[in-house]
Amino acid sequence: MTFPGESNTIPFPSGRADGDTLGGRIWRARDALGLELADLASRIGLPEETVSGWERDHAEPDTKALFMLAGVLSVSPSWLIAGIGEAPADPTGDDHLHPLLRQLREVHQLHDQTGKAIAALEAEIARLIARDQD
Repeated sequence: MTFPGESNTIPFPSGRADGDTLGGRIWRARDALGLELADLASRIGLPEETVSGWERDHAEPDTKALFMLAGVLSVSPSWLIAGIGEAPADPTGDDHLHPLLRQLREVHQLHDQTGKAIAALEAEIARLIARDQD
C-alpha cells in the first residue's frame, strides 16, 4: 500500500558521484598517496604502460586488477568505478581551493545531510500513518 506522495522505490544512500572518470580517480588516489606510476604498477604486478593506459582512460582494468588497485590505493572499488563513497584524502586540504570552491563543498555537504534528514522524516511519517491506520 502506498500513501499519497509516497514513492514505491527503495531509496539507496548512494551519495553524490564525483563526476570524474575511472582513470581520473585512479590518478587522484595514486597522487593522494604520493605514489609514482611505476610504484603503483610494481605493487599490483603489471607493466607501467598498462596502468598508464587506465589513468588516461585508454583501457579499463579487469575485475581482479580493479580490486587489487582498490586495495593498494586504500579506496573502495565502488569509488574507483563510479566515484561513490569516500575519496582519498587530499594531503593539502582545502587551503589551495578558491574560497568559492570551499563554500560549494560545504553547501554540497549540507545538501547531503538535508537529504538524509528528509528521508528519515518521510520514513517516520509513513510509519506513523501506517500505525494509525491499523
